[in-house]
Amino acid sequence: MNICLVGSSGGHLAHLHMLEPIWKKNNRFWVTFDKEDAQSLLKGERMYPCYYPTNRNLKALVKNTFLAFKVLLKERPDVIFSSGAAVAVPFFYIGKLLGSKLIYIEVFDRIDKPTVTGRLVYPITDRFIVQWEEEKKVYPKAICLGSIF
Repeated sequence: MNICLVGSSGGHLAHLHMLEPIWKKNNRFWVTFDKEDAQSLLKGERMYPCYYPTNRNLKALVKNTFLAFKVLLKERPDVIFSSGAAVAVPFFYIGKLLGSKLIYIEVFDRIDKPTVTGRLVYPITDRFIVQWEEEKKVYPKAICLGSIF
């Protein structure tokens, strides 16, 4: 299986890295910001740097959309995982067009209202995972796995 793990550096990237039991034995690649924490955490991993800032930045969104086309056409992942943030959006929509399965994990610190990224990708995900039962009021079709990070 070929897995794409896409997310902002910092906490989102750390959360994806904690899913190591899922991705460790599979072919994988990462899409994140080319920052010191990502370089350190992903040493020896295949990584595609994406553009930032991503929150409400149209220029970065356009650049990341072109990047998503390029990377996803080359890599053809079977599944795309993300826990946010905005960089996930173009990868999810283009991945959906190319037939990838999409798994999004909503952040654990947002209980009673959606994140912008969660709201944008929720309609197209194959699995939308939340960590609190209360989040199912916001995302009725989500799967609650409890605290996974």
